[in-house]
Amino acid sequence: MIQNNVICGGMGDLAIWLRVGGKINESLNYVGGDYEMLLLKKNVTYGGLRKMIAKLLNVDESVRKMELNFETGVLFKPLYGVTDDRTLELYMHHARQESTKYFLLVTVREESVRHGKVSDKAKTEDKNFSDSYIPGLDSINEVPNVANSSNIAEDHVLPELFANSYVNEMPMEMPCPSHSQFVAPTPIPSFVDVLPNASEGNEQGTAAEDVCTTPVEPYQNVPPIPISVVEADVEGSGSGDQTCVEEGIYGEGGILGDIEEHRIFRSKKELMTCLSITAMTEKFQYKVFKSKPSFVVVRCVHTSCSWRVRAKKLVESEYWMVTKYEKKHTCPTDFKPVRRRQATSWVVGEFVKRKLINPGRVYRPRDVMDDMKRKFGVDISYSVAWRGRECAYDNLRLGTPEQSYKLLPGYLHMLMDTNPGSVVNLEVSDGNKFQYLFIAFAASIHGFSYCRPVISIDATHLKGKYIGVLFTAVCHDANQQIFPLAFGVGDSENDASWSWFLGRVKSVFGVNPALIIVSDRHRSINNAVKEVFPQAFHEICMYHLLNNLKTKFRNKTKELEQHYIRTAKTYNLQDFHVLFYTLCSAVPGVKEYLEAVGLDRWTRSHAPFRRYNIMTTNISESLNAVLVKVRELPITAFVNEIRLLCQKWFHERRTKAAGCTTMMSKDVETKLEERKDRAQAMGVICADQYTFDVVDGDRNYCVDMALWTCTCRKFQLDQLPCDHVLAVVRKTPYQAYDLCSLYYTREFWHETYRAVISLIPYISS
Repeated sequence: MIQNNVICGGMGDLAIWLRVGGKINESLNYVGGDYEMLLLKKNVTYGGLRKMIAKLLNVDESVRKMELNFETGVLFKPLYGVTDDRTLELYMHHARQESTKYFLLVTVREESVRHGKVSDKAKTEDKNFSDSYIPGLDSINEVPNVANSSNIAEDHVLPELFANSYVNEMPMEMPCPSHSQFVAPTPIPSFVDVLPNASEGNEQGTAAEDVCTTPVEPYQNVPPIPISVVEADVEGSGSGDQTCVEEGIYGEGGILGDIEEHRIFRSKKELMTCLSITAMTEKFQYKVFKSKPSFVVVRCVHTSCSWRVRAKKLVESEYWMVTKYEKKHTCPTDFKPVRRRQATSWVVGEFVKRKLINPGRVYRPRDVMDDMKRKFGVDISYSVAWRGRECAYDNLRLGTPEQSYKLLPGYLHMLMDTNPGSVVNLEVSDGNKFQYLFIAFAASIHGFSYCRPVISIDATHLKGKYIGVLFTAVCHDANQQIFPLAFGVGDSENDASWSWFLGRVKSVFGVNPALIIVSDRHRSINNAVKEVFPQAFHEICMYHLLNNLKTKFRNKTKELEQHYIRTAKTYNLQDFHVLFYTLCSAVPGVKEYLEAVGLDRWTRSHAPFRRYNIMTTNISESLNAVLVKVRELPITAFVNEIRLLCQKWFHERRTKAAGCTTMMSKDVETKLEERKDRAQAMGVICADQYTFDVVDGDRNYCVDMALWTCTCRKFQLDQLPCDHVLAVVRKTPYQAYDLCSLYYTREFWHETYRAVISLIPYISS
């Protein structure tokens, strides 16, 4: 029976979820670990509970200390310990209300928790073990297939009920320029249709001894099992995959453990996959003796062997339970069947998919054949290896490209639900086909307030079946690293798509009076910026313009490279005129070309607002390079990889900023130290308490500490002390840190990444 999302067996029994293998951090949050499940009797004791958990995890409590806690959901006591029968009763009271909220948190000291099969000897130590324990619903890296039914039109038609735009509400404490533009989200219905079970096999009559007559209670609304494979490191090198695949189907994220009585599988396909892996590992073959929609019986292929497995589908659910397992083989010792019968393409796919987690991994069918031979001693054909790899790809990539578009609305709903304040817009055409997608995480919206107002925008092509274009908007954080602001997907780079994307950027991030947008010279970008950001200043990437010059003045590429970069990057107007004259003299005709482009659009010295050190779109190009393999994925898997990348970056940089002990970010601190070293060789002549003449080699520079200016102009344009200002600081009571912009400080760096991009724990739902 099911009560309040609590899975119950007999009357008064309670099924609880465990989190194991993690640890409690300094903030009293339980991080990491896997999920398991236990069925507790109504009269279970604290000592009995500890025995069951110890057996489940193979923990010897005489050697390793085990602690039990659960999250209360209140700030003044976030964790409550389960230490005796009274506190266990208190936990069970909470779990009966909502089992998926009150996980029992298991912490094992000194050594990491290891999963393993509970030995027969351990089972006999507790006579109630088989009545109280349901082996964990082990995580499997599998996403339900979407029905390939008639309601999926050609191309990628989205469900009719899906609205054009969903925008989640922004928490008011977030310092975002445009709170008022957010509206409450509209609930999104479920559009995921799961394919019927695969062929049920033999439809023969049923013998009485092969039918499980034990009544099995329905397992409705069983919480979906977390899928860990899609949470893998986006930038992983692939070297870590070797360990996972060496463990094979029994490794973390795969189908864990052996076949056991009372073990639960979340589908018939998962059950049959585990049987096939067991058969290949133990070097035997089985055949399906009987198969019905409600039960299945498999036996060893040898007629006299007693090995057999019976499993039954749980009432009103897709879950299957092993009800009978005869483990011992009685085959003749000389019986040696060919062992490739169970090596079907989908079984091979389950085995190899851990090697395909990293989108950039090159894994050929020949590699699949070699791994199957090495692990199981099984020879498979090239076609089976190829189909197995494709099955794994579809599994990891959340289905085929067509199925992925159908999963997208539900995924976006989950994204907004787990990341409140995020802005997601999905637009479809009149024919209900995908048109535009926009995503800005709440953490990015919060962090932009602490970044310099210079945004780099760019677009790059997607490489999947339906191609398209990825639009990105990024900026620099205090440590000069890429800070992702927003992502968009459209059909192509045209006026309409760029205007749509920039319109969403404007509505989410607002308009800073000193905003600068940097991009290449694409005509549609230019038109869209004029339309959407008329008050912002549109700058051109210095290197893109250089490439245009090389194309136009093909015979002068050496002279262009020698003089153009220095001309564009100089701070001082006097230096600019000298360098620009030299450039024009070396390359006839370039003067008219660059003046037509606009000197204020490609030079730092003429820009009306501060460009700081951002003269190119390199940060956009770098992000595109990171996503080069990810862009091959279907749409939903692609969006999920972007979330994983941003989640990883935010966590790493938040940790790095929290560990910073200097006043400025690490990159800026290094830059200041280098400038201080150069400043020691400069002479300083004081005119009054505010103005100073600094001698730098054969040139003199005037520093005005009242106006915060230096005639080199680097101080006022970058908002960071130049060499000449630091020379003055060395001779006066001024402090260098007081002369730096807040955008470079440790506080702004940490605040930029303070908000968290949350994971999506139940992607299969």
